[in-house]
Amino acid sequence: MKILVIHGPNLNMLGKREKAIYGEKTLHEINALLEKEGQTLNVELVTFQSNHEGELIDFIQKQADSAHGIIINPGALTHYGFSLLDALADSKLPVIEVHLSNIYRREEWRTSSVIAPVAKGQISGLGWRGYIAALRALADELKGEASP
Repeated sequence: MKILVIHGPNLNMLGKREKAIYGEKTLHEINALLEKEGQTLNVELVTFQSNHEGELIDFIQKQADSAHGIIINPGALTHYGFSLLDALADSKLPVIEVHLSNIYRREEWRTSSVIAPVAKGQISGLGWRGYIAALRALADELKGEASP
């Protein structure tokens, strides 16, 4: 089973950027934790980060046919990335949207997600652990172990 883990704009700056909001872990550290959990779950992960919406879309389009699901932190594209939304919908893969911070406790404009309508679920506010929770939930879902 192959799951795509997609990190949007500015997530390459984790560990340096607003640590009180986004935590101390770098993107590399989060990906390493995901890899370890993926091995435990017998899931192949393909991780990708870009600051450019078109590159995220290209990645989804190239990988979707060989993948089984997507975990995505769209970053600021959460609120206006309509072409990213279309690419996720066109992939026809189950999607879980992840946010390190609780987007509902921040500025009003952050509370609206254009990605949410195509997401099976959304995890917000658990920091890096949200990625692990998303991976476990998606793996269970894909293995047919999820509750209705």
